Amino acid sequence: MSESIVQIKQHLMTQPTAAYLAQLASDPRKGVQRCLLQYQKQQAKLVAQRAAFLERRHYEEQLWPQYPQIAGIDEVGRGPLAGPVVTAAVILPHDFAVYAVNDSKQLTATLRQQLYSQILEQAVSVAIGVSDAATIDRVNILEATKLAMQQAVAGLSVRPGHLLIDAVKLKTDIPTISMFKGDSHSISIAAASIVAKVIRDRLMLAYDQAYPGYDFADNAGYGTAKHLAGLAKLGVTPIHRRSFAPIKNQLK
Repeated sequence: MSESIVQIKQHLMTQPTAAYLAQLASDPRKGVQRCLLQYQKQQAKLVAQRAAFLERRHYEEQLWPQYPQIAGIDEVGRGPLAGPVVTAAVILPHDFAVYAVNDSKQLTATLRQQLYSQILEQAVSVAIGVSDAATIDRVNILEATKLAMQQAVAGLSVRPGHLLIDAVKLKTDIPTISMFKGDSHSISIAAASIVAKVIRDRLMLAYDQAYPGYDFADNAGYGTAKHLAGLAKLGVTPIHRRSFAPIKNQLK
């Protein structure tokens, strides 16, 4: 084989044939063997990722024949001391094949951003629901989450025939399955978790600019040491949840 290592690397990026891979296997050059080994590892990782993705798609596979438009719904931000709870509803096409889509908590911020763009580009419909701190204080966090989820479903441009929801049970005339850790068991819910997470993180970055000193850009409103130190020094902001301890205790 007369190809250089650079040429081989380029060739391996273009779906090489089995005959070409066999040629590489017989090439005595150490650099070629390293390229081949790296390619084989990448392919093995892709196969495993695809298998896991197909496993997470089993709810959709079972429901699609009867309900072609399935919306996955998830929330982000039930636990923080500040900021809104954000929900997303996502309807994916049946040929959606972005294998890395998974529970947003298992992904890096960089990968979430990349997947967020791919989801928005390929989804049949995406909608967001938001309940702010005042709503959370008025009705409690669970009810505020339900309100935001209902808002997201109502915002979809295509009416879903079925809902897959992470943990929360909604009162709706649409057939629904609510499941524990749904973002790990459904690609539609996983896609919604990514969208909601990216949107909420961006909101908290904006709040960090509006209310400096609480470290919102890094803690997303959770009760970290820097956040609590900011509270002690600067007091409560309009985006703090007054019904949550330690905010409630500070207001006494």
